[in-house]
Order: sequence, then structure tokens, then C-alpha cells
Amino acid sequence: MTAGGPVQQQRNMVIVMSDEHDPRMMGCSGHPFVSTPALDALAAGGVRFSNAYTPSPICVPARAAFATGCRVHRIGYWDNAMAYDGAQRGWGHALQDRGIRVESIGKLHYRAEEDPAGFDAEHIPMHVVGGHGMVWASIRDPYVSRPDGPRMLGERIGPGESPYTAYDRSVTGQACDWLQAAARRGQPFVLYVGLVAPHFPLIAPPQFYAPYEAMALPEPKLLPRDGYVRHPWVQEYVDFMDSESRFRSPEERRMAFAAYYGLCSWLDHNVGCITDALRQAGLDDSTYVVYTSDHGENLGARGVWGKSTLYQESVCVPMILSGPGLAPGVCEAPVDLLDLYPTILQAAGVDPLPLMEGRPGRSLFETAADPDPQRPVFSEYHAAGSNSAGYMLRKGRWKYHYYVRHRPELFDLQADPEELRDLAGDPAHAAVLAEMHAALLEIVDPEATDRRAKRDQRAMIERLGGPQRAASLGAPGATPAPRTGQGERP
Repeated sequence: MTAGGPVQQQRNMVIVMSDEHDPRMMGCSGHPFVSTPALDALAAGGVRFSNAYTPSPICVPARAAFATGCRVHRIGYWDNAMAYDGAQRGWGHALQDRGIRVESIGKLHYRAEEDPAGFDAEHIPMHVVGGHGMVWASIRDPYVSRPDGPRMLGERIGPGESPYTAYDRSVTGQACDWLQAAARRGQPFVLYVGLVAPHFPLIAPPQFYAPYEAMALPEPKLLPRDGYVRHPWVQEYVDFMDSESRFRSPEERRMAFAAYYGLCSWLDHNVGCITDALRQAGLDDSTYVVYTSDHGENLGARGVWGKSTLYQESVCVPMILSGPGLAPGVCEAPVDLLDLYPTILQAAGVDPLPLMEGRPGRSLFETAADPDPQRPVFSEYHAAGSNSAGYMLRKGRWKYHYYVRHRPELFDLQADPEELRDLAGDPAHAAVLAEMHAALLEIVDPEATDRRAKRDQRAMIERLGGPQRAASLGAPGATPAPRTGQGERP
């Protein structure tokens, strides 16, 4: 088998998806102090895709797109109140049709466990609250800000245990046990494992928080207190939920950085437990492993916390593919979560071509063997804290942000990987700006899609009782973890 050609031999696959992991927060990505030995080892034995993107920088739409291999505007799961319900067929259904065992353990953030989402079994799944998610955040144009609501990052920040760390411990334990049982069964499988870290609340297990506690942690870039002026679309999001202003002290703010780094190391520990279990079960020679996340985290850059922007911190994701027959290395060609649809099928011995049906994904096996640096990759946002849609197009060295009713942004990622200089207003780059906009229009009609998303959101709100009732529907912050009480490991 070659890494880029059709997979001739059926293999197993384990997909590990975390939540809110900026891909630069890994040793293998060159981070100077965040410790991720398990992910580094996975990358050293496989292919790390250094320019991977989410289809939408917020949980529920990103995960619906991942499940189906379709862009958000095609499937209409616009925000965190419109969760995947299995109505649009995905890679899991294709595996089920062919009798390949496919199960999930952990966070999915779909609509409900009883939905036909493409898994033979869902073990301790985390789904949106009440089957409808954060309806209050679907009220848009104008949105309803919640300045007196709970802090997005959590009421407590620092070292300790949270329901999320306990949940990840249970998910990891069950995944390890599942792999041992799979080895005994001896049947092909695809296993999805959903971990929550490093998603807020920013509480990290003490042994993972401690290494960062005493460090002189660097300040993020482009702070408004130093004179930086946010783009107006981004300012609207900050006005909706200003996490930076809600720290109780400079010390608590510093603890937030340490906790996020600690949660990255906690995540890495759990990935290491899973890959160790795979080896101990004797499955490593017959199993591909993918590690990724649903979106990134701004972590104070531009004074913004959480996701929901189109900048690299928020819209990029880690993407590592490891397993038999792969030549280790780093692939710089742009990829995204939609590429996992053909990748998973190909790994399982299923020809994805007849099943693509207009899906834009390209197998990671093919990209690793034959990179296309000019391939366009697209992301979009229609969710919490936005009064109008935002769209991102990455093509080659250029990254273009189009905001409905606001001025665009253009960045040269080759010369300016930190997006410090917006070139959209520079006459010398007018031709590039026009080319990127034309390429965007080949993918989406920005204004028409913005209107359609809002129309669908208004219709949903009316079905659920109108705006007044919708303003209180759904979790006020992070989705609660389900109670498990079993399968936990230290």
C-alpha cells in the first residue's frame, strides 16, 4: 500500500477528537514549553498536517460538518442550538452499511443519543442540553448579550478537578478497555473517542497545572490595552462575551493561561493512555490513529478568549495521522475536518469516491503523498456573538476574511504567520483581495447564506416558544458532562 493510493487492505481506525485545542500548543508544533510527549510521539511516527482548519470555529457546527463531510451551509447546522441528528448521512452510516463495527466513546455534541448518528453504540456520550442546545445564543441581529451571566471560562480557575476532567478520565478508561476487548474480538472496527480538554472551565489537574504555575508565561499578542484596535466584527463578539474584563485579578488571569497549558498536557496524557492501550492490545500494526480537535482557542490574543473568530488561534486545529505504511513527516498543504470523511472510509477499506456526492474533502492519505499547497480551505461562522456571518478562505499563502456588513481582512501567512498586518486596505494587494473574493464566491454566496442562517434560526426560536423563552433555553455556558461513575483510571 502507498500512502496516497487506494487502501487495498482493510485497517482499523481510532479517531481521537479533543475540544478547543490550538494546534500550536504542542511540542511537535514547536511550542517552547507546552509538554505533549504523547502527541509528539504520534506525530513522529506519522504525518502532522501543519495547516489544518475547522469548517466552523464553534463546537456543534464543526462536529456536524465532521460527521457528514459537508460544509455547514450545505447541511444547515448553523450554531450550538442546531446539533447533528443523523438526518444527513455521514461516514458512520457508510461504515454501518458495510458491516464495519463503528462505536463512539465520549463527547460528540450531537442532538441526542437515540438519534441514528452512524454509531452502533455510543458510550457515555456528551450531547447538547435538552436536545436543543444553546438557543439563547441563536438570537442574532441583534444578539442578546449576557454581561451578568456566568463567566464563560468558569467561575473557578486554576488547579483542581472539574466534571470535565473526571469525564475525560472515564472516557479514556473506557477507550482503553474497549481496545482490549476489540483485540479479543478480532474484527475490523472504527472507534471515535471524544475528549473535552483543553476546553474551559480552566481547571487543570494539579500535577499537570504545576509545571506552568511558576513559569514566567508570555503575554499574548495584539492587546487592546497596548493600543490594538479590534476589527468591528470581532469587537461585536467581545461585546457579547468579554472574558478578558471578567478576570478578578491579574493573578487569576495568569492562572488562566497556566490552566489552559495544563489542560493541554492533561489531554496529552489521555491520548498517551489510549495509544499505549492500542500497543498493549497488539493492534498498532493494523490500526490508523487520527488526532484532531473541533476548533482552536484565542487564549487572550487580541484580548479575546474562547473560539468564534476567524484568526489562526481559533480556526486552526491539530491534525495528526499515524499508522502502518505512512512515511513520517510534516505536510504543509491545507487540510480540514471534512477531509476525515474520505480518510476514515479509505482506512476501513471502503472506496470513498462513489460516496463523496459533492463533498469537498480529500483523503489525508492522498494529501500526504501528493500535497496541493494551493488547495482552498474554507470556514464559516453563524453563531453566538455574531450579528452577521463571517467567512474564511485559505488559499496558498493568503488568508481572506469576509464579514457581512463589515470590511474584509487579508493576511499573508507566509510573511506574517501571526496575522499582525491586515493587507485588505493596501492598494498593492487589491488584485489579491479581488482574487480571494472571487474564489470565496465559488464556494458560497455570503449574503444569501447569512440570510438563510438567520431565517432558520428565527424559525427554530419560534418553534421553541419565541425569543423570550429562547433567551433562557440551553446551558448558560459549557455543556454539562454526563455522570459516568465507571471506567475511570488514574
